[in-house]
Amino acid sequence: MKKSEETAETYLINRREFNKRYRKWLKKHNDTIQKLTEIPRENKLSWGTFIEEAAIKYANNIAVKFEDEELTYKQFNENVNQYANYFLSLGLKKGDTIEVVLPNRIEYLIIFSAVAKIGAVASLINIDLREKSLIHSIKLTPGKIIIIDEECFEFFNQIKDKLDLNEDQILLFLPNEGKIATPKAFNDLSEAVNECSKTNPSTTLTIRTNDALAYIFTSGTTGLSKASILIHNRMIGGALFFGQTIAEITPDDTIYIPLPFFHSNALTIGWASAFSGGGAVAISKKFSITRFWDEIHKFKATAFIYVGEICRYLYNQPPSDNDLNNKIRIIIGNGLRLDIWMRFKKRFGIEHIVEFYGASEISPVFANILNFDYTVGGCGNPYAIIEYDIEEDKPIRDEEGFMKRVPLGGVGLLIFDRSDPNIFVGYTSKEATEKKLFRNVFQEGDVWFNSGDLMRDLGQSHAQFIDRLGDTFRWKGHNVSTTEVEETINIFPDILLSSVYGIIIPGTDGRAGMASIVPSVKGKDFDLKAFYNHLEKNLAPYAIPIFLRFKSDFETTSTLKFKKNVLKREGFDLTIIDDPLYILLPGEKLYIPLTTKIYDNLQNYKF
Repeated sequence: MKKSEETAETYLINRREFNKRYRKWLKKHNDTIQKLTEIPRENKLSWGTFIEEAAIKYANNIAVKFEDEELTYKQFNENVNQYANYFLSLGLKKGDTIEVVLPNRIEYLIIFSAVAKIGAVASLINIDLREKSLIHSIKLTPGKIIIIDEECFEFFNQIKDKLDLNEDQILLFLPNEGKIATPKAFNDLSEAVNECSKTNPSTTLTIRTNDALAYIFTSGTTGLSKASILIHNRMIGGALFFGQTIAEITPDDTIYIPLPFFHSNALTIGWASAFSGGGAVAISKKFSITRFWDEIHKFKATAFIYVGEICRYLYNQPPSDNDLNNKIRIIIGNGLRLDIWMRFKKRFGIEHIVEFYGASEISPVFANILNFDYTVGGCGNPYAIIEYDIEEDKPIRDEEGFMKRVPLGGVGLLIFDRSDPNIFVGYTSKEATEKKLFRNVFQEGDVWFNSGDLMRDLGQSHAQFIDRLGDTFRWKGHNVSTTEVEETINIFPDILLSSVYGIIIPGTDGRAGMASIVPSVKGKDFDLKAFYNHLEKNLAPYAIPIFLRFKSDFETTSTLKFKKNVLKREGFDLTIIDDPLYILLPGEKLYIPLTTKIYDNLQNYKF
């Protein structure tokens, strides 16, 4: 029997083997673990001091690699100081917000670190967003300074007049390929910093570990993105925990990052880990299946950051005699599915898969530090996996009104104890923060954070990720809010109602978007081209539904909620669905009818 076909019980962590590996790990890394517990209590270190200390300790080591450019730690810190001193000259101060609208490039890390040294907060805008979502994100965290990369200027300029900018907000333009001259009302940031001092600003020493460092946007189950608060401790903790106690980074290592820096994996796991031991971070402008291994070789990478979809794309490529021709010893990420776990590990010669589970808005993480297979690892923070009613979409409570833990091997909703407020700092919105909390869970007055994720209890404080819950699903490495997509669909003139949900396509990771719609016109009069154009203008590419299902009406529950679970189960199954179905094929910009031939190709992994 293949491992991917084994029962849940097979994955349970063996207690004897766990104790053996854990004692060995603890003995080796006890000093670092002790430091990790002391950092938040001392509340002195910050990402700025972390950078400055690394610049002294690893001065001539390569810190950053991007395309054909490299910077040493000393050069990187000097660049950071020039930007920080320039921002200070503009009046930026501790607590202010600076909006960063950039693709992956060295300047992203420089600007992020410069803002950190001042104590301001970098709002990391998702550059895949468009129109309504983009406007919402920028207005949610209004910046004293807004930095726009040349590549992002066109879509920013399209919504600029809707941002309610005032004359006190400073607009900075960062050239890229030099195809656009500095726009009117913008200052050229690359020129402005040239004459600034390379000396460490005095403000760095005023920042504390628990101060806010950045805003990272997460898709919410109730609609548009929420801005979660990243504190300095998360960056430093990521550096020491992942970089030192797991990956054991040295100056000989290079961590390759193909993920965008507006997501926390690239920041707190990839970049932070590399800098923890004087290693280098190698930046890819964006993930490319054709460039991936070429860049791994070019940068001499020994590790890379992943989401499950990346591993799936790599594995789906035809096997090659060159598959083992790499120096990768460890990979860190989340979402690697069980069906390819061991085959991926063996094919590419990877010693350790550090699957982990975490979220931008919470500090607890599960991490596979002990190199067990098929697990997100263990968690040192108080958590529980509780029984959950999928149909009713709510936790199951006992006769006394309290929630119940699942048995060993069982699947349920993951929640975290919030008795320590640093477990979940919250969002910029108090209302959004409150909606993520459960109260009176196991006893009167207790408060727990709702992760929104289903997990399997493997024992020994280990778990296995199963799926997302409710109105958010994951596709292409991004969380997609169904409410946000529905709101976008519903403003299209020929739509009466819509219901969006994630469904599984064989041979892919995550869930693809599917929209069931009730049109206001007859099917033949529905303009599919105009509808796609509407979606492309208003949604990030990964949020555009892959499938459409035309319905005459929706079934509802007694509380008038659409029965999404039925729609999810039926998916795009032509054998049980009589409604018209359409599909958006890869690389296309028009929905076409889902034919039997296309359906069969989907079942046989042809797309």
